[in-house]
Amino acid sequence: MAREWVIKDYSGYQGLTLQDCEIQNAGPGEVRLRIEAFALNWGDMDLMLDRYSFSFEKFPARIGMEAAGIVDQIGEGVNNIEIGQRYCTLPYFYYNKGASADYVTIDARYITPAPEGLSAAESSSVWMQFMTAYYPIVELCKASPEKNILVTAGTSTAGNAALNIGKLYGANMITTTRFEKNTDYLIESGASHVIIPEKNDLASTIKEVTNGRGIDAAFDPVGQGMISKYSPALARDATIYFYGTLDGVFPQLPIVDMFQANATFHPYSLFNYVENAEMKNRGTDFVYKSLKEGKLKPNIDRTYPMEEYRNAWEYLKEPRDKHGKVVIETGL
Repeated sequence: MAREWVIKDYSGYQGLTLQDCEIQNAGPGEVRLRIEAFALNWGDMDLMLDRYSFSFEKFPARIGMEAAGIVDQIGEGVNNIEIGQRYCTLPYFYYNKGASADYVTIDARYITPAPEGLSAAESSSVWMQFMTAYYPIVELCKASPEKNILVTAGTSTAGNAALNIGKLYGANMITTTRFEKNTDYLIESGASHVIIPEKNDLASTIKEVTNGRGIDAAFDPVGQGMISKYSPALARDATIYFYGTLDGVFPQLPIVDMFQANATFHPYSLFNYVENAEMKNRGTDFVYKSLKEGKLKPNIDRTYPMEEYRNAWEYLKEPRDKHGKVVIETGL
């Protein structure tokens, strides 16, 4: 027997239950991982509240988008993967086969070798944040010194990854935070300008720091409460890459501002890029190379043992003095 954390309805993390489960065999095209560590992601929270890009097929259901573990069984038709090696799960449409467990069986297309030199906890924590940021910032927005890019919620792991990556390409990275104490951290992460919307008019300040031009792109997971604050500062042909609802409310679009800027609203899900083999490889290649060269680094705030998964969510949802991923270690 093994352990798994499941939900039985869409009541959020408070409904998480730790239970015993059978260890499933890897089917054709699958591998089985003995999970060493898995990371918490806000996408899991949205999924537990049924406001994500897919829903569960049935209950009880297991969550967990991001993990690292040891391959201990290989299904029929799987090649070039060795038993005993550490692999990571890439963010994937996992439905009821999430990684919040001692073992997970997963389509072999959605695993990748653990980066060299990283621990299991570190390996479990890098893919969601860096790949979520990579596609909009590099592939879609084409970050460059000529681009002004707004990253809302800059202390979130994906937001911070966007600042890291945008800085690598020389873009003028503008970010928001609710707390002034985060300013130094965000500047170190790659922000050229840090704005506290509660203290400054966001659109006016963006215009000021971009010499009146405005932003070419926004990388925004916040929701209803943010878009209308920066939409008057959209540059011509700007794109809003919207990838979450941290405030819990889907936005009403500021159509007039978007008409005037000829702007595009782009609902963005990383899963659609992981599903595309070529795009998946470009994303993973970028992460491997950037980690190896020291241009990107894992950042773990805190780890918890398997039994304290709910406590980890309690910690994650509150304002923190530290930054980075929260990770569960199974002890296996």
